[in-house]
Amino acid sequence: MNNNLVFLKLGGSLITIKDQPHTPRSDVLERLAREIAQAREDNQKLKLLLGHGSGSYGHMTAEQYHTRQGVKSAEDWQGFVEVWYQAAELNRLVMQALSKANVPAMAFPPSAMVYGKGHQIASWNLDPIFSALENRLVPVVYGDAVLDEKLGGTIFSTEELFASLAADLEPGRLLLAGSEAGVWQDFPSNTTMLKEITPDTFPEVQQWLRGSSAPDVTGGMADKVRQVLWIIEHAPGTRARIFSGEQPGDVRRALQGEPLGTLLHAD
Repeated sequence: MNNNLVFLKLGGSLITIKDQPHTPRSDVLERLAREIAQAREDNQKLKLLLGHGSGSYGHMTAEQYHTRQGVKSAEDWQGFVEVWYQAAELNRLVMQALSKANVPAMAFPPSAMVYGKGHQIASWNLDPIFSALENRLVPVVYGDAVLDEKLGGTIFSTEELFASLAADLEPGRLLLAGSEAGVWQDFPSNTTMLKEITPDTFPEVQQWLRGSSAPDVTGGMADKVRQVLWIIEHAPGTRARIFSGEQPGDVRRALQGEPLGTLLHAD
């Protein structure tokens, strides 16, 4: 396990207005980029791999064409390309914000690097990402349309990409910054937040978890928690937090190690 390596996801609900197509939260994106830059200055040993969701840039089109389930017809392929285009469009905005904040970030589009086989990652050359991290660059991946041997095409979420990467990179921490303060026991009432979740307690708490209030073809909170717990179980020692990035400074504080939101762990 690399204690200095952190996986950070900027959720689609945080960086876009998720129920308004193609609507970025540009001011939030720029603030988050500055906080990432500040956290790197705070800790010169910090190694960071960044991921982001698609928010209002991919989920609505993906839902319309059922891209996640597979791609067969000419109409399906048109939808596949549109999902790819929208995901890349949002990534361009993320990269612009990072560049403006002087974060040495480099995008690694899954559509160009990952090949699937029935919703599983069949191949992914990770050497460029290893090299970027060794040279203290910030690799950026994101939820994307990916070609698939069995399905023609599909979509891999950021959490699924993190799961694959974690097996080889073994991060010390996994941070998921979204619009919610943590994992709520009673979403959408949001009066009781779970302080921690483990693989042992998940079967009990998953009945309380709900999906997203906006289109989300890769699953809502229950699926995200399930995927994070899978990562934790297969990358021993990794601890994760699901928290809100809405308050200025919270992403920086989370990168510094402050205990925000809901803790997910296996020990």
